[in-house]
Amino acid sequence: MSISLSKGQRIDLTKTNPGLKKVIIGLGWDIKHYDGGFDFDLDASAFLLGADGKAKSEQDFIFYNNLQGGNGSVVHTGDNRTGEGDGDDEQIKIDFSKVPAHVDKVAITVTIHDAQARGQNFGQVVNSFVRVVNEETNQEIMRYDLGEDFSIETAVVVCELYRHNGDWKFNAIGSGFQGGLAALCANYGLQAG
Repeated sequence: MSISLSKGQRIDLTKTNPGLKKVIIGLGWDIKHYDGGFDFDLDASAFLLGADGKAKSEQDFIFYNNLQGGNGSVVHTGDNRTGEGDGDDEQIKIDFSKVPAHVDKVAITVTIHDAQARGQNFGQVVNSFVRVVNEETNQEIMRYDLGEDFSIETAVVVCELYRHNGDWKFNAIGSGFQGGLAALCANYGLQAG
């Protein structure tokens, strides 16, 4: 049975699910009525972070232009440019057994592509969620509905998966940023290209 989390909650993933090695991080969202003339393109990304909370290099930033990182341990399944339809809009797969030793944390984020130019922000996004699915059984382990706490933000750190005493845990973050992807990259020690 899936567990529903609130902002700030942490949960054990591998300790309470022995044998869990591969997960799918599914992210979904809907758009409120929007008639700005542009598609609303949300992008999921993953940052592989060391103990200092920073990414070592651009290879530790997994997104639509760099679909794999961490020796193939983190894989983005591809860009969805409209968010239409039900279920997951974008997915990131993580194989815990392959995550390099220097990676302590995987931060999962969502940004709005060209948000400033298009006059878009997370105030126009509803029903956003993240869920963790056991890739081998296709069973949903937990889900975090982000709610509608955002108004002017153009980027959100959705959650973090992190190592603790050899096990992997999930932290429901839900914190917004202004400045989109560039602000997130700077936060994690990278220059936005």
